[in-house]
Amino acid sequence: MSKGVHNMFKATAASPGIAIGKALVYTEEELNISKTTVEDIDQEIKRFENAIETTKTQLKDVYEEALEKLGADKAAIFEAHLMVLEDPELTNQVENKIKEEKINAEFALKEVIDGFIAIFESMDDEYMRERAADIRDVGTRMLKNLMGIEIVNLASLSEEVVLVAHDLTPSDTATMNKDKVLGFVTDIGGRTSHTAIMARSLEVPAIVGLKDITSKVKKGDIIVFDGNEGIGYINPSEEILKEFQDKKVKYETYKKELEILKDKPSITIDGRQVEIAGNIGTPKDVEGVLANGGEGIGLYRTEFLYMNRNDMPTEEEQFEAYKKVLEAMGDKPVIIRTLDIGGDKELPYLDLPEEMNPFLGYRAIRICLDRTDIFKTQLRALLRASIYGNLKIMYPMISSIEEVRAANKILDEVKTELDRENVEYSKSFEVGIMIEIPAAAVIGDLLAKEVDFFSIGTNDLIQYTTAVDRMNEKINYLYEPFHPAILRMIKMIIDHAHNAGKWVGMCGEMAGDPKLAPILLGLGLDEFSMSASSILTTRKVITELSYKEMQEMANKAINFPTANEVKEFIEKSIKS
Repeated sequence: MSKGVHNMFKATAASPGIAIGKALVYTEEELNISKTTVEDIDQEIKRFENAIETTKTQLKDVYEEALEKLGADKAAIFEAHLMVLEDPELTNQVENKIKEEKINAEFALKEVIDGFIAIFESMDDEYMRERAADIRDVGTRMLKNLMGIEIVNLASLSEEVVLVAHDLTPSDTATMNKDKVLGFVTDIGGRTSHTAIMARSLEVPAIVGLKDITSKVKKGDIIVFDGNEGIGYINPSEEILKEFQDKKVKYETYKKELEILKDKPSITIDGRQVEIAGNIGTPKDVEGVLANGGEGIGLYRTEFLYMNRNDMPTEEEQFEAYKKVLEAMGDKPVIIRTLDIGGDKELPYLDLPEEMNPFLGYRAIRICLDRTDIFKTQLRALLRASIYGNLKIMYPMISSIEEVRAANKILDEVKTELDRENVEYSKSFEVGIMIEIPAAAVIGDLLAKEVDFFSIGTNDLIQYTTAVDRMNEKINYLYEPFHPAILRMIKMIIDHAHNAGKWVGMCGEMAGDPKLAPILLGLGLDEFSMSASSILTTRKVITELSYKEMQEMANKAINFPTANEVKEFIEKSIKS
């Protein structure tokens, strides 16, 4: 590639695949509104009325769409927005301001909206305080319509696009029309950020952590990128475009070749069988796991049930979601993780404290053991759904034996309640824990006596062991899965479990990295759980290896002093 090309970009390869398409820049821009005097007051009021009508039409469309795709509970947000819009108190105040002060509609609307927000935010009643957010949303939408700024609705994209964003929130990825998104590139994030994980589960190519891509790309620019290598171009030359089109064909062919492994077991050449499962965030994701030959669900992240809404999901809603997943998977195992909120995942209706270190704070099992009402509702739903498939329950963020015992005590209370109510549930499901805190890894021999299985959550385990914030771009080069300390810790966890006759899975992002599969196999991992798009690649790697040779290699690899030497040794061992 000649040095004269300045439109190349390169960062973290977050999700495999080749994307070629028109850019849609998705950013929340600051609205700069200045006060101007107007001569034609009637014309200004007409502009304001037109903006109301446009906003009303948009909100009705969004409401209908949300109702159809996301259900009544999430659509209710937009119903509330329509009510704000139809409040004569708001519209009259704006019109009076335009008349009396002879000012532009934008400035009048902003002043009235800001006044309403201040009033609502100062109220004692929590429900009324929350309405301030609705007023802010509707106000911003009306202002954009008044100013002629295009409003991007990810739920109803009309054409195929490559999404260019600073970052994507969980609600962005949950509501976007996935059929129209060819790929995404973002300013921030690493391989284990929410956006990257969602991209892999949606099987959409992605590059993250580009720092300033949103300022370099304009709407309608042509973007091509390779999510396997983390390289792309803005408005590429004919030559580069052709190169990427060829790459895309090659990648699609490779994926087709992998499909022959779809219904094959994951067995090494010398007969060691492992399980390759999928990680999911919603019942809809099951389809991708089955289509890619997943042998189970190694992690169902239930927190997505709790997000993008104004209140807790009911027992019934949860029961339906868990039942749907269990039924779809038949007799294949389904590990459902109990609520893992906190850290970078917040719930607006759950008043979580502001914390200096949220990743070391009030989160996951710590919230559940404190708010037993929330925990019991979830456990009741899980137990009721257990008769519809092969359920395994998993507690996240365990750091001590006391937490496991406290969680199991609540589980026993729920069983007793259901027995009393004559409600049927399976009597033979397994209960396991995520090992993602070094303290749990160190006492794995003691924990193994209390549970049926371990699943290693490497995203946090690496973060906590190496003291590296995985979202901090300044230091994320230190977030290193091949670090000898990480590999030794994984070996220790697996040995502790196996010595107690228990099995071990891994549901962190390491499990789906084909470069790491040989060493994880050699360390004795029983189950690999990953994004659907990585399942067949990992199966291909496993079926071409000898378990005995990988054991010997792994035992040597963990004695190298640096991550690079470990990597080089593994590569050399596999080639020879």
